[in-house]
Amino acid sequence: MTISKSSLTSIPTCYATVSIGTPTTPLDQKLAAIASAGFQGIELGFPDLLSYASQTYNKDVDAQDFDTLCEAGRNVGTMCQEAGLKIVMLQPFSNFEGWPEGSEGREDAFRRAKGWIQIMQAVGTDMLQVGSTDSPHALSSTSYLASDLRQLCDLLSPHNFRLAYENWCWATHAPNWADVWSIVQQVDRPNIGLCLDTFQTGGGEWADPTTSSGLIQLPGPGPNPRQTLEERFRASLKELGKTIPAEKIYILQISDAYKPLEPLDAEADEQGLRPRGRWSSCLRPVPFDGGYLPVVEVAKAVLETGFRGWFSMEVFDGGPEGTDQEWKDMGAYAKKAMKAHGRLLEEAADG
Repeated sequence: MTISKSSLTSIPTCYATVSIGTPTTPLDQKLAAIASAGFQGIELGFPDLLSYASQTYNKDVDAQDFDTLCEAGRNVGTMCQEAGLKIVMLQPFSNFEGWPEGSEGREDAFRRAKGWIQIMQAVGTDMLQVGSTDSPHALSSTSYLASDLRQLCDLLSPHNFRLAYENWCWATHAPNWADVWSIVQQVDRPNIGLCLDTFQTGGGEWADPTTSSGLIQLPGPGPNPRQTLEERFRASLKELGKTIPAEKIYILQISDAYKPLEPLDAEADEQGLRPRGRWSSCLRPVPFDGGYLPVVEVAKAVLETGFRGWFSMEVFDGGPEGTDQEWKDMGAYAKKAMKAHGRLLEEAADG
């Protein structure tokens, strides 16, 4: 499929609230910065809703105090309307699928799901992002994972809500786009689609933060492992572009990644987070700002499907050293992100 520049002019722009400021930055200031840069929508990060509720009611609001969170969420919905921002989706809903029958984890997962659906109603969004589970306790059967997600789809359906399933590249059983696409097909519900991500695809299938090169080191005695890696990655992107229907992609998240100054430890940390998860948390800038992932190539593959929906900046930018920013000028950073969005579309277009 030809990717004409004219076909990209109507792509709507979105920015994740967790990708600017700190968790304690007042939400109204985040929204003002995002709106001032010209973004049309936001991904509402649950940590930001939780922080807003705690600040508003001057108490530590529990993550499962859904009555208070819904009350706060109605305020947030009004704030977004006044700022001219659509709440595209609520995120990130994690470690939902795969818990064994009768386990406390499974009971908690469905309790959270029902609470988050209430929050979606309160804030006024119709899409829930679900990241592929990274729990070591999740069962590996894809039919079992699909069954759980099918049940979640059926909880969302009466409200005309959708589920955007994202491959997290450090996930236990579904780290790649092909894995989540296979599961989505097994779920077989009209209200489930994909949340694709330039970091999750490039960082999972091409890059590796635990190697000195920053690239996946392929096993075997091949004469040119780098060439083999590139060929394998291009083949994966070609398959993505020709197999996923555009209507089954609900959103594309955009970020790059810094190559770690020193390779990350290949083992999980004390919290159980795998190296790509640690990499994701603080070394993800906007494109064209010091990163090294093939962001343009991933975006082109997604556009090859015919998708022309939401492009959303979801970055976690701690600089090349992965330290916290001071965030002296959120507006300037949001404008830099918008400029990167424009350049990304320019470079992804044919001709």
